[in-house]
Amino acid sequence: MGGAKTNETTTSKEKTLVVLALKSQYPLKHLLSVIQLAKSVFYYHVNRLKKPSPYEKELKRIEAIYHEHKGRYGYRRIHLALINEGSRLNHKTVQRLMMELNLKSTVRPKKYHSYRGEMGKTALNRLKRKFKVSKPNKKWVTDVTEFKVNEQKIYLSPIIDLYNQEVIAYSVAKNARLTLVTDMCTSSNLI
Repeated sequence: MGGAKTNETTTSKEKTLVVLALKSQYPLKHLLSVIQLAKSVFYYHVNRLKKPSPYEKELKRIEAIYHEHKGRYGYRRIHLALINEGSRLNHKTVQRLMMELNLKSTVRPKKYHSYRGEMGKTALNRLKRKFKVSKPNKKWVTDVTEFKVNEQKIYLSPIIDLYNQEVIAYSVAKNARLTLVTDMCTSSNLI
């Protein structure tokens, strides 16, 4: 067996589980000595492991709600769902039970919303939905498009000639700001 030292962050419950696993191979007295666990503490945890949880029904229901909503519900929403079903668990109890079950909600990333109300002066509508052009370089348009590359958002701002949909210039950035378009125009000598 040797004189292996246990990590000081190991809990008494974890030590008890180790002793239970090795109990058939080695004498209990030696295991408790090596793992530095008192006999009374060992038997305390053995008795606790034998007792069924008083929250068996709630544990099953929490797990069912969690999987029913594809892991998107955290303890607050699961708590509200349980209340709607007539359960009277405290939200902290729901949180603790979810930790016991190793359930964590998957947080969905926030969507990008560029419009925040009236920010400045609105440009005149010069195109008036007339997108057909008979000659090149008569009408150019631009827009900002969001792409996801390797779990990171990238923004593309091209200038397109409406005559043949040719890309005249473009710029790429990690954030969607006015400078994305203005820097492209100035660096390409378009203005």
